[in-house]
Amino acid sequence: MAIDGKEYPVQTQTRKMRLIPFLGSFVAVGLLFAVQQWLGARMWYPKAHVKLSLIIGAWELQYFLWGVFCWVLWRRHGDKLRRAGWRYLAFVMVPLSVLMGLAVEMTLVATFPQLTRSHELRTYWQRLDYSLTEEFLENIAIFWAAYAILRGTGHYRELRQRERAMSELAVELAEARMLALRMQINPHFLFNTMNSISSLMYSDVHAADRMMEQLSNMLRVSLARGSKQMITLREEMEFIEMYLTLQDIRSSGRVRQEIDIEPRLHDALVPAMLLQPIVENAYVHGLSKIEGEGLIEITTKADAKEIQIFVRNSGVGLDAAEREEKLGAGIGLSNVRSRLKLHFGDEARLEIRELANYVVEVSLKFPLSFAAPSELSSLPGEDSKVLYEPQQEAEPEPLRRAEAS
Repeated sequence: MAIDGKEYPVQTQTRKMRLIPFLGSFVAVGLLFAVQQWLGARMWYPKAHVKLSLIIGAWELQYFLWGVFCWVLWRRHGDKLRRAGWRYLAFVMVPLSVLMGLAVEMTLVATFPQLTRSHELRTYWQRLDYSLTEEFLENIAIFWAAYAILRGTGHYRELRQRERAMSELAVELAEARMLALRMQINPHFLFNTMNSISSLMYSDVHAADRMMEQLSNMLRVSLARGSKQMITLREEMEFIEMYLTLQDIRSSGRVRQEIDIEPRLHDALVPAMLLQPIVENAYVHGLSKIEGEGLIEITTKADAKEIQIFVRNSGVGLDAAEREEKLGAGIGLSNVRSRLKLHFGDEARLEIRELANYVVEVSLKFPLSFAAPSELSSLPGEDSKVLYEPQQEAEPEPLRRAEAS
């Protein structure tokens, strides 16, 4: 089956249908009819001697044969039968049902002669003629009823398979969109940081060197995460703290940074790189536009179902920041909003409002979930912090010799 140019295999019932349950259903129906006939005979002919084993054996053999015939036919020609048109049904299936009904009756008469034997019906052909007169239409009805059930089951399974394929395709498209948005954030963050380092090179080379070192550490962490879409809040905040250190170097420590994360939320799952665009937006459109000291604050709160993350920063106010973002074609907040929509649908919200004294607050709200213990065991531990710690340069060889002497 092809969907949007991509092939998805549709497994039909001929591959999935198992022999034992298939035959068991036929045998169960035969048993029900046998018991019904025996009870009817006891009720209407109480003096007649009717063997229950004989009745059960005849009915079970009849339905067992029909089960075997239908199984073989459906196993070998299931796809053709499921898509058969009226011509195929009229010129192939109808004659086939007659032949199969005749074969079942011939077998029953040969196996249980006592059911049709009397002084008028002595020969096999006489008893077969009598049996066909009584039960031939019943056998035809059994065949077409089984065919209708199997064909309907086949169409139902194909429909479910198509729905499953469409669902898998939708998941793949959503993952591709989320990955594309992630890839959009990385160069956006990198280019802005490199521009900051470039502008600082002419005024403070030492600070620019420290920023470059910190940027290198952040890139190591980002590469180590790979394409993971959901990470723990602890991991996200480790990255944000590194980014805040980088911005602190750039602003010469004039921005006060406050972080208040509830300890129980450290293992909460959040989209990767969720807060970095918001914090960067706070610096670019708010804190960088004011003189003197500023403030950026990150806090969280949660209930049983949802988690909220707040990023507040002082600056020039919401109106001025929005005007500048439109002129600069900013993508930070729109990217975060799109990723929240893909991850959580309508259950996630991103809101921006201006508090008193030109303080802007960005609030995020989305469903609360925690990383599984197996995922936590694979998260970076204390030893992995070496991954993004600055590497110490080796001392020059003459200096070490001088110290040794």
